Amino acid sequence: MGRPGKAQRRPDVTTEFELLRDGFSRIAGLDEAGRGAWAGPVIAAAVILPLQRFDLVRSLEGVRDSKQMTPKQRETWASRIYQVALTVGLGVASAEEVDQLGLIVATREAMTRALIDLCTPPEHLLIDHLRLPEVALPQTALTRGDSRVLSIAAASVIAKVARDQAMVALDASFPGYGFARHKGYGTAEHRAALKRLGPCPFHRLTYAPVAACGSPT
Repeated sequence: MGRPGKAQRRPDVTTEFELLRDGFSRIAGLDEAGRGAWAGPVIAAAVILPLQRFDLVRSLEGVRDSKQMTPKQRETWASRIYQVALTVGLGVASAEEVDQLGLIVATREAMTRALIDLCTPPEHLLIDHLRLPEVALPQTALTRGDSRVLSIAAASVIAKVARDQAMVALDASFPGYGFARHKGYGTAEHRAALKRLGPCPFHRLTYAPVAACGSPT
């Protein structure tokens, strides 16, 4: 949630409106969740906002970089994003794909799948940090885009909520690891569970802390 007493930057639509002036009307923000986890998928989201809507920024005033929000805030604003957005797409790259392809390639695959999942094709992409060289669309990669650009921030919230839900479901199938609490990230609880139980089929076996604990159970 950021440091107490420190104002958090609110993402805006400055970048989107610059692209509007350049003739682009359907602009998709993309972000992902789960890149740093030891288990579970990478999930990406693509969001196209109705930039012509006069109250767009006000209608999504609580949307931030998902890391600055509580789980309850993310769930509330994810629901609002679905109501406001022109279209939302989700894409998944499995833990196995992360192992086989490498993290960056798997992340790009998840983002490409999120684009395919959109009901309306975009004309320009705004992406947090990465570029998609295999996608033949104009695109802009922005460092810390999720804290600066509303479309990317919205995608970060959608991706995080979808991934958290996936990890809660995974916890029901593989109890004992604490997936519902740590969401597959490298906490002390997760490390202790790996040492006790060994990896499950949804762990990323190429990650050193997981590889040190042997084959999946």
